Amino acid sequence: MKLIPPIKFIPQPKKRIWGGDNLKKKLNKPFDGEKIGESWELSAIPNSISKVSSGPLFGKSFDDLIKAYKGRLLGESVYKKFGNNFPILIKFIDAKLDLSLQLHPDDKFAKKNHGSFGKKEMWYVIDAEKESNLIVGFKENITKKKYKTHLKNNTLKEILNFKNVSRGDAFIINPGVVHAIGKDIVLLEIQQSSDITYRIYDYDRKDENGNKRELHTELADKVIKLDNTDFNINFDLKANGKSLLVNSDFFKINIFHLDGKLNLNLLSLDSFSVIICVQGELIYNYQQKKISLDFASTLFLPAEINNILLEGVNVKFFHIHL
Repeated sequence: MKLIPPIKFIPQPKKRIWGGDNLKKKLNKPFDGEKIGESWELSAIPNSISKVSSGPLFGKSFDDLIKAYKGRLLGESVYKKFGNNFPILIKFIDAKLDLSLQLHPDDKFAKKNHGSFGKKEMWYVIDAEKESNLIVGFKENITKKKYKTHLKNNTLKEILNFKNVSRGDAFIINPGVVHAIGKDIVLLEIQQSSDITYRIYDYDRKDENGNKRELHTELADKVIKLDNTDFNINFDLKANGKSLLVNSDFFKINIFHLDGKLNLNLLSLDSFSVIICVQGELIYNYQQKKISLDFASTLFLPAEINNILLEGVNVKFFHIHL
């Protein structure tokens, strides 16, 4: 029985009111058109399911692969837990303009109200202008009454926690936490497989039909977290080292800094792996062939692959698994 080979998927462009052209200009995505805000790298979201870009599985959809290979692809324990519902969504985001102020529900609320996973996510800043900011949570713990007063008066900016960011910064965004990506930021987002967002403020912007975008303040009110917490992920990444960024039930994320060769041992995981190159060019060896994984590219490794040899000069990459 042949092993399922490493898989590259076709990036999917998503037009957004706040998007720009940096996914093409800075990340070399094959996208044309204006206001492309997102590149979905790995998705099992209905109507946006990833398709294989090359190799013997070319053109196959991700959900068909899961149904065909089950635990061989995802890992037996992962498939037992999630079945055909792949739990992770990976995307790059280009914010030419500020995104709406928003939050996401947790698993319990999302399942009850939407039949979906909740949404925990991690951000890693790929590129940012000097004055670029993220919004993550509040400056201090606040009461529901104070929040609603500022929401009503359109003065939420007075109580929000703004973070000036630069390349390499990382953040964890838990369900219920108010957040927004500021303009002139390109980042990688690793999240639960959910497309549920509750917007609470959107600068009174209008869509292409001249209508203000829908807000979801009543739903947000049921799950919003009003405490102040540090959402930075602090890590020290040295050459030929790695750092654990997130260890949760939803995903485990390590970042590596490679300068030379690394035999990545996957035998003990019983899980698929995802490799994302975020600096330089990563080379992986498969069946005595050296294959390039370019900057801002994503590689899916089926669970039955037990190890893979990686090479690179001053390369940074993520390794994601369950």
